[in-house]
This record gives sequence, structure tokens and C-alpha cells, in this order.
Amino acid sequence: MADSTLPIGGAIDLTPQSEVYGTWLEQVHDWVVTADHKKIGLMYMAYALIFLLVGGVEAILLRIQLAVPHNNFLSPEVFNRIFTMHGTTMVFLMGMPLIIGFGNYLVPLMIGARDMAFPRLNAFSFWMTSLGGLFLYYSFIGGVGLQGAGSAPDVTWWAYAPLTERAFSRGHSTDYWALALIISGFGTIGAAVNIIATTLCMRCKGMTLFRMPLLVWLNLVVAGMILITISPLTAAQIMLVIDRYLGGHFFDSQAGGSPVVWNHFFWIFGHPEVYVLVLPAFAIANEIIPVFSRKAIFGYPAMVAASVGIGLISLSVWAHHMFTVGMNSASNAFFVLSTGMVGVPTGIKIFNWLATMWGGKIRFATPMLFCNAFLIQFLFAGLTGIMLSVAPWNWQLHNSYFVVAHFHYVLVGAIVFCFPGGFYYWYPKMTGRMLDERLGKWHFWLFVVGFHMTFDFMHVPGLLGMPRSIYTYEPGRGWDGWNMIVSIGGAVQAVATLIFVYNLVHSYFKGAEAGPDPWDAWTLEWTTTSPPPAYNFASEPVVSSRRPLWDLKHPEDPDSRYE
Repeated sequence: MADSTLPIGGAIDLTPQSEVYGTWLEQVHDWVVTADHKKIGLMYMAYALIFLLVGGVEAILLRIQLAVPHNNFLSPEVFNRIFTMHGTTMVFLMGMPLIIGFGNYLVPLMIGARDMAFPRLNAFSFWMTSLGGLFLYYSFIGGVGLQGAGSAPDVTWWAYAPLTERAFSRGHSTDYWALALIISGFGTIGAAVNIIATTLCMRCKGMTLFRMPLLVWLNLVVAGMILITISPLTAAQIMLVIDRYLGGHFFDSQAGGSPVVWNHFFWIFGHPEVYVLVLPAFAIANEIIPVFSRKAIFGYPAMVAASVGIGLISLSVWAHHMFTVGMNSASNAFFVLSTGMVGVPTGIKIFNWLATMWGGKIRFATPMLFCNAFLIQFLFAGLTGIMLSVAPWNWQLHNSYFVVAHFHYVLVGAIVFCFPGGFYYWYPKMTGRMLDERLGKWHFWLFVVGFHMTFDFMHVPGLLGMPRSIYTYEPGRGWDGWNMIVSIGGAVQAVATLIFVYNLVHSYFKGAEAGPDPWDAWTLEWTTTSPPPAYNFASEPVVSSRRPLWDLKHPEDPDSRYE
């Protein structure tokens, strides 16, 4: 076998990265002013993990309140604030930075580029996103100005009118919410532009579009979706600020505006946003499943087509969140059909992943365990999504805990499984050290148990009529025991997450040395050192198939390229 550490396109310095950066202040300064896509990607990931912990604490507070009826752990006002901050945090401050961080780190390495197309724009995008999150959480102390203890936003993460009108909201907390999302939105748009430009213009020699890793394809699709969906959300936030301060009345029904217009603007972003978050999870599964099955991905062209199809169809399904607002029958029928159509390319992906594993020499390392759990959970999430796409069924269950369970089954079942799988897979490349497999297994099995305790059983009170967004409930309605199980499951997930964070920190200092290619993989990022040097590649790689590192290891087997 050829030396797996050799480069594709010429000599490269494979000595370990052991530079001494000086004092801690100089090191901090280096990270603050950096334009290196790898450091920026790591900062995005660290930012997302911090807010994962913050949003997780908020979720635990909500579940403690709902564990038993007539609970007074949180007041109604505090419950509404924590509810709003949890949803906003998990979508905008955890999910979006996490997917952009992985894309930032991996896309240039996978296409043989030395950096993103616009390094300074990349840094600007991160700091704008970071500023948005800090601005939002400043509302805890600045939401009522300087007169009092502060007030976080309490308008839910979708912020329907008239809750956001000045007559209904206290202080400036809603202003912080709107302005924070405008600021972070500019950062997200900048990151999307960068990913598109990098993918289309910075590929190495031989890296045609249909030789790109599927992770790069999916990040390209997601970046295009971000440009289309974040823009309407940003426009709606600007209209909201005009409503609140300049008398615009866009969403004020008492002055000729329409709250339903806000619904359309928000869900034009809000439903494609689910796929913006989920497609990068698919991207991670696309890289991990073939490597740990020891088979090339089944149906590469179909997977590319399905990814593009999901991106396009998802832009036309937003109003299935609005079946209960009074749309006409033609509109309802269109959104029923378009929502059902999303299941077709998604089903193609699931069957192709299963076909990739079928007959393979599967190794159930921690990354593969997370991806296998994701496949099962996303299948069930898709089935409940098809159920909710049917307008009469949706009419009965809209704004119930059944919808909350479905939404979390999609996002937690995909993102919070695939992305930890991605950490276990690429952490050796990012740090040069392996994560602990034993702790990884504890993390996995505890999280699986906690996930299913929480979100399987959350469907039941929804079917029994429990509304979402309520802060307490009467006993004797059949919800009591189910809510207790759901809350216990949330605590189990919290323990699993703490084990994961401990593993990340402990392994950074004590983990086993990884080497350049610990998984015997076949994409370009594994041809360089772990962690990669600042310049990624000493000379531009040259590739001739979709699996360039496999070709280098097996020059005698040209049929293994799976073109």
C-alpha cells in the first residue's frame, strides 16, 4: 500500500505543528485578527457549543416547569422569556454557526484550496454573527433600559404579531431580538457568499463538480438556500423595527397592516431553515457512512440530484405552517402537495445510505453509531412530517405538543446526532488527537436513551390535546405521567452532553495521537497533517476521481474509483 500521508499534488511538510505563539495575550490576539478559515471554523464551532449549553440549560428549566401540573418553578413571565430565548438560541446561535463552522473548516480542505475565496469577509461574517448573539443576550440586562433588572424577549422564536407590537411588549427586549437577528443575518449571508465563491472558483486541478465530495455539494446547496431565505427574514425584521419606531404599521391590523404578512415572511425563512440545518447533517452522514462501511457512496449522481431537489422544493412549502390561518382551499392543496414532494428526494437519500451499508464491512466506531441512529430517527421524523403535511390532520394537531415533538425529532435527531458524529470523525484532523472511544460510547447510548424518552413520549400528550407554549396545566388530563418521562429524558440528554464536552476538553490535552489519516479515509483533508498547516497544501493537489486518497493508496486498482 502506498504511504497514506503522501500528498496528491506534490511535496508537503508533514512535521507536527508545534509553533510557539508567545504569551497568552499574543495567542488571543492571533485568534481575534485571524483570517485563516480553519481558525474561523473552530471559533464558529466553539461559539455554537457554548450556546448549545446555554440553550440546553434553558430547555431543562422549561422541562422542570412542565414536569408536574400546577408547578411554580418558573413564573409565566419568566417561562415565556426562557421559551423565546431557547428557540432563538438553538436555531440562530447554535444551529447556524455550527453548520457554517463545519463548512468553513472542511470545504477548502476537501476541494484542495488554501483558504476561502474572501478570507477577510469570512472573519467579518464570524464577528457579525458573534455580535448578534451577544446583543441578544444583553437583553437580559438591557431589555428595559437602565430602569430595573432587565427583561429578555418574550415573543416566542417565531414572534407572531401582535406580540411584537409596542403596545404588547415590555421595554426594549423585542428590539434586541429583532436587531440581533438582523446583525447575525448579515454575518450568515456573508458566510454563504464565501462558501459559494470558494466552491465554484477555488477547486484544485481535476476537481470537477461531479468529483466534489458530497459534503461540499450539500454546503453549496445550503449556502444558496441561505441567500434566498435569510434575506426575507432580515427584511421582515427591518419592517418590524419600522413598525415599532417609525409608525410603519406593516403588521398592525388595527392600522391597516396584516399579521399574516409577518407569518409569510417568517415561514418563507422558517421552513427552509429546517433544511438549511438538516442538509449539513446529511453531508456529514455522506462522508462517515461510506468510510465506515468500506464502500463508495451508492448512487452519487442521485445523491447530488436529491440534495438539489430538497433545496429547491423546500423553498415552496412554507405555508404548511399556516393551514389554520384561513388560507383558501387552492393554497392549502398546493402546500399539501409541495410538502409531500419533499419526501421523495429525502427517501432517495435514505435508500442510498442503506444501499451503501448493505454488504459493507461496517465498523461501528462512535461516528458510525451516531449516523446509524440518525438514519432511524430521521425516518420516523419524516413520517410524522408527512402526517402533518395533510391539512385536516394538521388542523387538529397544529400548536400541539405533537408538532413540538416532530420538530425536535427532525432537528435534534439529525443535527445533535450527525454533528457529534462529525466531531468524533474530524476532531483528530482539527486537533491531532483522537477523542476517547469509551466516553464516546457513553455519550452515544445515554443520548439515544434520553432522546427517545423525551421526544417519543412527547408525541402522546400532543395527541391527547396538550397545547404548545403553555407554562402549566391542570392535573387529570392524562398528560402528567408523560410530561414527567419527557422531563427525565431531558436530564439524561444533559448528562450525555456534559460527557461530550468533557471528552472534547480532556482529549485535547490527553487524547491519543491521531496521525494524518486515522480512519483510512479517502478525501483530500486526510492527505495533510493533523492539524493542517496554515497553508493547507504546500502545492496544489491534482485529483482524478472522487476518492483521491484511495487512488494514492491503491494505484494498482483503478476500478476502485467508482466514477
